[in-house]
Amino acid sequence: MNYHISKIVDYKFDEAITRATEELKEKGFGVLTEIDIKKTLKKKLDVDFKKYKILGACNANFAHKALLAEDKIGTMLPCNVIVEEHEDGSVEVSAVNPMASMQAVKNEKLGPIAEEVQSSLAQVITNI
Repeated sequence: MNYHISKIVDYKFDEAITRATEELKEKGFGVLTEIDIKKTLKKKLDVDFKKYKILGACNANFAHKALLAEDKIGTMLPCNVIVEEHEDGSVEVSAVNPMASMQAVKNEKLGPIAEEVQSSLAQVITNI
C-alpha cells in the first residue's frame, strides 16, 4: 500500500495550491497550516530547494471521530497535502494515505474512519 495519493496537475505551482485548498474545502477540510519548505530551508540552512509547500489539512468531523476512537491519534493529525514543483517544471499534488499510516495503530475502530478520510482525500486529488 502506497503511503500517499499523488497526481501531476496542469497548473502552475501557486494555482495548484489554490486548487488544492479549494478542493479540500469542498470535502470539509480546512488548511490549518501552510509550510513553505523552500523558504524555510533557505532561512534555516541557506540551501536552495524546489518549490514545495505542505498544507496541514483537517476535517473536524473526521478528527473528532478518530480522537474518540484513539486519544493518541492526534500525533498523526492533521492530514498533510503537499504541492511540489519538479525540476522539469511539472507540479505534483500529493496527500497522505491514512489507510497506510493507520496500519501502525492497533485499533480496529480506526479502520472505517481511515477509509472515509482516504476516500475524501483521493477525491480531492482526483478533482484537482
